[in-house]
Amino acid sequence: MAGGIGSRMWPAGKTQKPKQFLDVLGVGRSLIQQTFDRCLDIAPLENIFILTHSDYKDLVRAHLGQLPIENILCEPYRRNTAPCIAYGIFKISEQNKNANIVITPSDHLILDVAKYNENILETLDFTSKTTNIAILGIKPSTPNTGYGYIQFDNTELDNFYPVRLFTEKPNLELAQTFLDSGDFLWNSGIFIANVATFLKSYEKYSSEIYAIFDDI
Repeated sequence: MAGGIGSRMWPAGKTQKPKQFLDVLGVGRSLIQQTFDRCLDIAPLENIFILTHSDYKDLVRAHLGQLPIENILCEPYRRNTAPCIAYGIFKISEQNKNANIVITPSDHLILDVAKYNENILETLDFTSKTTNIAILGIKPSTPNTGYGYIQFDNTELDNFYPVRLFTEKPNLELAQTFLDSGDFLWNSGIFIANVATFLKSYEKYSSEIYAIFDDI
């Protein structure tokens, strides 16, 4: 997902060139390029899709010149995360009804790439055998009010834990309570599941979005 305008990093990130296209670390690779590099560790080039706003098509091509043009999916309007993900899922389902999908933002800063890849591959194996949608959680270090929080159940299933509660951007007092409890994680926004699981979830919980894309 690479369609955000990067408002929280203004003025470094502007609407014309949001944060996913910035070299935040000064290493010669933008955040979207670093995300792409991580994806190449777990999937072939032709299986990587970029979802972005039509305004950023040329920027994506400039940063990811090796990616096939048909793998850049451009939205005409910004409608937030759910329609963006649905666009990608329906597109992939046309090509492979059994696909296992990793959905990731393009602007994450991940330093331990080896551990990240290990977690992704383990989760892909898990979701290929179940009808669960998995989400990667991040152990919080501060009571940050800018992130969503996931409360997890301590009942373990093959190194995975059921989600009990999701809270989007709590106030400082509530965020501190979450941090102190020890059973809350930051929401990474990285979702993993089989394509059929995603489609059934849209049909059940977001039927209007499902109907629109199904008609298309």
